[in-house]
Amino acid sequence: MTANTFQPIAARPAPTQSAGPVAWIRSNLFGDWKTTLMTFVIGGVLLYVLPQLLSWAVFRAAWRPDFNACRVDGVGACWGVVAEKYRIILFGRYPFEEQWRPLVATVLMLSLLAASCTRAFWRPWLAILWIVVLSLFFTLMYGNVLGLSKVETDRWGGLPLTILLASLSMVMAFPIALVVALGRRSNLPAIRTFCTIYVELIRGVPLISVLFMASFMFPLFMPEGFSIDVLIRVLVGITLFAAAYMAEVIRGGLQAIPKGQIEAAATLGLSYWQTQGKIVLPQALAMVVPSIMNNFISTFKDTSLVTIVSLYELTGALSLALNSDSDWRPFKIEGYLFIAMIYFIFCFSMSRYSIWVEKQVSRNKQR
Repeated sequence: MTANTFQPIAARPAPTQSAGPVAWIRSNLFGDWKTTLMTFVIGGVLLYVLPQLLSWAVFRAAWRPDFNACRVDGVGACWGVVAEKYRIILFGRYPFEEQWRPLVATVLMLSLLAASCTRAFWRPWLAILWIVVLSLFFTLMYGNVLGLSKVETDRWGGLPLTILLASLSMVMAFPIALVVALGRRSNLPAIRTFCTIYVELIRGVPLISVLFMASFMFPLFMPEGFSIDVLIRVLVGITLFAAAYMAEVIRGGLQAIPKGQIEAAATLGLSYWQTQGKIVLPQALAMVVPSIMNNFISTFKDTSLVTIVSLYELTGALSLALNSDSDWRPFKIEGYLFIAMIYFIFCFSMSRYSIWVEKQVSRNKQR
């Protein structure tokens, strides 16, 4: 019989840091040899491109609103076009001396959107706040009351028009999409067929066709002497288009809910609307938050197509500003970069908000 001898276990390596910038760099940039190779390749390209880009965009750029200074040899980007034309780019054809009105209206609308995305404002009175702010927005933009001069909607443009079309179309499209998604899963053939035709018809044509129909074809079917403002027609067209795509996103979330949960709700005696409101929709909408936000971002960018119906939002206002001035026309690239920066700020903000919502949803699931 042999005596048992003590054999110590070899020391384990110290745990590596799992949080912080060093851990992020190690796992995302140097995780394996392929990742390390691509990190060096992309890093080398950036080291070659970034100095030239910074030299063109910052160090050799012309900032003063003087087109002659932009034509000097060796000058980089001409940001003077933005300094010279920013009021037309941001406010379009709105009367120059009255542009304080769209500025205040835009600040009010952006504040409302920020409040709507904050949990502390998720109260019943938020709907009243929307009505009040929208009333103030249209009062400031249209005027003809309280001593404000009248400005027709065809002269609205720039950032206020983009914010108005994007925000209102998103808000109005969501309940429509919700109803259509539920209708496509209905057991009633008439409702299911109607919703299916609507979705397939709208998704089968590009948005530019919908805007063209709403602006030019729809008035032909109206009684003589009766017309609807072009802004309203365009807003309805964008809303119906966005609702069709969003309905399919929501329907995907509805299909992911196990049928057993619906059967259990029926066993408990819950009605159809109680089942949808308390069990199905909260889970379905939580699962498709990224897709819904992707649809919102797409709708925001698609507002640039309203230029074809002579509504000059950001992109159209830039074309309006440069096409009427041959001196600044050669520097349209800088103008489009300025527009791209504005679009990026809004789209990136929506993307970050989507990530925050996803974290809130996952936290509730853990509870």
